[in-house]
Amino acid sequence: MTTHGGSEPVFCTVVPPHLLDRLARNDDPALSGPARRTLLRDSELRGRRRVTAEFRLAAAPAVKAPSDQPLRTVYDCAHGTDLPGAKVRSEGQDPGRDATVNRAYSGLGATFDLYLKAYRRHSIDDDGLPLDASVHYDEGYNNAFWNGEQMVFGDGDGEIFLDFTNSVDVIGHELTHGVTQYTANLTYYGQPGALNESMSDVFGSLIKQYSLGQTAAEADWLIGAGLLAPDVTGSALRSMKAPGTAYDDDVLGKDPQPATMDGYVRTGRDNGGVHINSGIPNHAFYLVATALGGHAWEKAGQIWYNVLTGGELGERAFFNDFAGLTVKAARERFGDGGDESQAVKKAWEQVGVRIL
Repeated sequence: MTTHGGSEPVFCTVVPPHLLDRLARNDDPALSGPARRTLLRDSELRGRRRVTAEFRLAAAPAVKAPSDQPLRTVYDCAHGTDLPGAKVRSEGQDPGRDATVNRAYSGLGATFDLYLKAYRRHSIDDDGLPLDASVHYDEGYNNAFWNGEQMVFGDGDGEIFLDFTNSVDVIGHELTHGVTQYTANLTYYGQPGALNESMSDVFGSLIKQYSLGQTAAEADWLIGAGLLAPDVTGSALRSMKAPGTAYDDDVLGKDPQPATMDGYVRTGRDNGGVHINSGIPNHAFYLVATALGGHAWEKAGQIWYNVLTGGELGERAFFNDFAGLTVKAARERFGDGGDESQAVKKAWEQVGVRIL
């Protein structure tokens, strides 16, 4: 396991702050109220995560999973905020009546399966880390997050966002923040932060594709399909196929993600635009995966996984650093001059990232 001197867990949410900021300014209290409470809760949790990381307050899990089997536990917060909540389903137990609990349990399993069967990775830390998730967190909580130790899901406000267990790629996205935490540990700011977010989108999408048995051509390449309420004009939180097109709504505004460096957004908000500029490496991955065809986790995913876990990707890597390593990984895995390395080079050229 590569941790570049030790993992530094950060508080990572799937809904970008700019969306919640916009909702918080809405005149309708049914929209602004839950968004403001979510922003306040996220700010509190982010500060708590920093203290925990700095002073190493989080105890290491005492139980390890069997080598090739997940060890899942789902808890119910019953709309409170004390984590993890009451245990409601353990590994091997049959589904219960709560669909949210069942979806969380299945999503944890789908994530474990992709990493194990495609990449021989044993859970998030490659050492059998138990997979814990808490559902029904807080009242009208408009987010899901990885807090460095476990997954947490809100139920949404019902007006803009629905249950955050609805999308298996969201579950995979957040758990992949844990994989990044235990490997390249990309700094959560600016371009390395956008790469951090992109890694989660890439593998979140691959987890959905793997669970559905989809090829790259069959996949929708959406992140968070099923999260937006019926009256919202949009299909998802993000699109890897066409960044900037996931939603265009009177309340939420227009999806701000760029697909190429021509649209790169320079901002001090959202940790330097980590949820916005991630559209650029996201689109590069989509281009590689669809150019190579077949199952995206087999070639494109393998290249990205090798870079994430290989030990050469620096914590403060920029897009061009990452791009160069993907070309190198493609050559090492599939040979120089083959379709794989050519597809990787072309994709980065198309999104405007210069390979050093």
